[in-house]
Amino acid sequence: MGHDPSAIDGKFKRADETAQLLIIGAGSAGTEAAIAAVQAGESVLLVDENPVDPQMMGLDAPLFYGGRMTSAIQRPERLLEQMLAANPRLGVALELGVDVRLGVTAWGLYVNGPNLRGLPQPMVGLADHGRSWMCGFERLILATGARDVALAFPGWDQPGVMGANGLNALVTRYDAFAGRRIVVMGSGELAVATARLALSYGLEVAALVEVLSKPQGSPDDLDGLAEAGVPLLLGCTQLSAVGGVEGVAGLALLDSAGIKRTLSCDTICQCMGLAPAIELLNAAGGDIVADAMRGGHAPRLDGIATSLAHVSAVGDCAGTQPGHDVWAYQAAWLRALAAHADPSMIVCQCEGVTRGDLLEVRAPRYLGDPTEKSRARQLKTLAADGPVNQDQIKRLTRACMGVCQARRCREQVALMLALETGVRQQDVPLAGFRAPVRPLPLRVLADFEESIAMRAGWEIWMAIPGQWAPYDAIGTDLEFEPVQEVR
Repeated sequence: MGHDPSAIDGKFKRADETAQLLIIGAGSAGTEAAIAAVQAGESVLLVDENPVDPQMMGLDAPLFYGGRMTSAIQRPERLLEQMLAANPRLGVALELGVDVRLGVTAWGLYVNGPNLRGLPQPMVGLADHGRSWMCGFERLILATGARDVALAFPGWDQPGVMGANGLNALVTRYDAFAGRRIVVMGSGELAVATARLALSYGLEVAALVEVLSKPQGSPDDLDGLAEAGVPLLLGCTQLSAVGGVEGVAGLALLDSAGIKRTLSCDTICQCMGLAPAIELLNAAGGDIVADAMRGGHAPRLDGIATSLAHVSAVGDCAGTQPGHDVWAYQAAWLRALAAHADPSMIVCQCEGVTRGDLLEVRAPRYLGDPTEKSRARQLKTLAADGPVNQDQIKRLTRACMGVCQARRCREQVALMLALETGVRQQDVPLAGFRAPVRPLPLRVLADFEESIAMRAGWEIWMAIPGQWAPYDAIGTDLEFEPVQEVR
């Protein structure tokens, strides 16, 4: 059988560098894994995207920062010092010989598998502020942590509404939090830990607000907050953020007694859950399971080993272990918030998709008014044609298609699909991730230089000039622009 000169196999360059052990994420789990490995005699490369580029933080990636950053995020040197101070074990790792690189983003994971069998080695796409490159590995540990789960309510699309991990990062990792007085949404373990963190850093906590009539945290923890002057408001409904000159100025609500009240604050922190950061693993084809007791969608694991060869997961990205059904709790919140929500309430901030747009499965508004035929289509009629799929809704409405890469709306859109169509949350397919899993500038990604052999095949692979030429004519005088074979 002859060899196809246009085939892609054998034309990928080897990675620019190769690590014996590559660890992505320098939080506590990643740092401890690096220390243990180097003490065992391994050569370790530890990368972490923090300090995150200020422009990316403005897009709420990778966490839900809510526009509550101070100007301190514009000073990378200071942030590096602050990060080392916040995680002293990083200094230990450095002293032991771990190659620690901060401000380096992992944007893609590539291993041989279905539709990708021509790689010379498994590799990860890395990038800093100026360039991108490929790093091969013998073993890979993912310690990418967890993302904030956000739920829409009136006024949530203004500065000052943020997530628990976003607040934690600004307060502890960067010392760059602009708020002074916060309201915590939720009453579980995450909410309690967030309130305690805020108090320990001298911030005011106006209240813990819960839509359920029963508190979710332990009585002892909640009593401790009460003793610190933090009230717990149960059975609250009709929540809306009150706007001010610099964003949030308060949270209006209806309490369990039917009394309308407004809590004065400059920040509203959502603490209804965290989702394992599985973007890299999912985009590479790793097995993901729906497990509400592990934070939602999490890696399928055998110990710490994922379904991909030589790839492991540790820490919160392996499952957040909340100890309760996060989807049931988040669904209760979504029902309460949606009960009084106007159809014009924004659900996907990046694309401006409203709750009404989603339920009507409306095409983007820049395409004009919907046709009579499309008006007859709604989410429930779509569901009657087959299982609801979040990727399908994404393509029809552009919900979750924005530059934040759905970090503010992925979970809530899936919850809405489940609630509105009467299916279980775990039966709504996970919307797929694709590389790059971070919104990186094109000038950084364009730095990748393919081999000459690969470049010669662009015409076929990328469907540019000559795409209509018969296959047998490719590379001959019959083709519009002959491809020069590389031998």
